[in-house]
Amino acid sequence: MNGPRRGKKRGWGRGRRAARFLEPFLLLFLQQGKAHGYTLLERLQQFGLESRNPSAVYRVLRDMEAWGYVISSWNETQTQGPPRRVYRLTPVGQDILAQHVRDLKETQEIIDRFITAYQRHTVESTETMPDSEQGE
Repeated sequence: MNGPRRGKKRGWGRGRRAARFLEPFLLLFLQQGKAHGYTLLERLQQFGLESRNPSAVYRVLRDMEAWGYVISSWNETQTQGPPRRVYRLTPVGQDILAQHVRDLKETQEIIDRFITAYQRHTVESTETMPDSEQGE
């Protein structure tokens, strides 16, 4: 398939898809316990959502704090390095996380139907195609 999404912009879509998952993943991680930004970045990497620009993660955290999904405070008790901002989930953030889960389940159902339809069509197309067109 040749078109506007091929070529130089390869990989661009993956970054956009990953960006859509930042908020739900960050909320999920914070549901599991408070954490500072660096820890959250590491956890994102474990799920294949490494950010090429860590500032994007911090921007999402700041936005979520402005919206009341998370709150932060400075951890001054660390012995090495400067104090770190520690984030934790609020009840509003818990509700937003639950909404993300509902939305993702709906999206998963749509994707499953799409893949099933694609596979069914691919099998049917192959079965009705003359042998000379199937590459045999």
